Amino acid sequence: MKYFNKAYIQFFKELAKENHKEWFDLNRKTYEIEVKKPFENFTQDLANTIYKFDSEVNTDYKKAIFRINKDIRFSKDKSPYKLNRSCAISKFGKKDHESPGYYVEISADKVSLAGGAWSPSTESLFKIRQEISYNMKEFEKLTKDKKFIEAFGEIRGEKNKQIPKEFMEDAKAQPLIFNKQFYFWKEYPASLVCSDKLLETIISDFKTILPMNQFLRRAME
Repeated sequence: MKYFNKAYIQFFKELAKENHKEWFDLNRKTYEIEVKKPFENFTQDLANTIYKFDSEVNTDYKKAIFRINKDIRFSKDKSPYKLNRSCAISKFGKKDHESPGYYVEISADKVSLAGGAWSPSTESLFKIRQEISYNMKEFEKLTKDKKFIEAFGEIRGEKNKQIPKEFMEDAKAQPLIFNKQFYFWKEYPASLVCSDKLLETIISDFKTILPMNQFLRRAME
């Protein structure tokens, strides 16, 4: 199914040049018809499809979609609008930065996908490291899975220089224990935005990361 057309891409190309409220207000009808509504439809279908193989996610699209308005309070860049639409399908929706889930961002020039645990709490981070230590072989098998590597490459995230001493020995064998984030990311070119294979392609990648998400969730319980 095709969700977006060239008008979606064109809207964000023009917004990049005219990123201010006056232009947005003049083009609000185009935004509502060509961007906002299609993205809502896409997100709802995405959530419903993910739920078929991962029943822990919330399927309410309203709880998944991020606002197009930027938070500019602490930013030097005062342009008010993001140049993309994005959503997070997880247990508690877009406000949940901890639970392993599924993220999609669609702009004029690319489609970005992500999964994993973006910002685990101190307690959850300890539990993840503990789970890796207890189940080193299982975790290593997941990181070396051929489909996972082909789709997302590797687990990413910032690292701590210091970790609790009980993990130091295991961290020599598995350096990912130093991570304080456990996420994965990939990008597709703009040609996928208007493709009728958009949802199918994304779902295929998200099925690949399900085992890793489940491992992280289990750790955080």
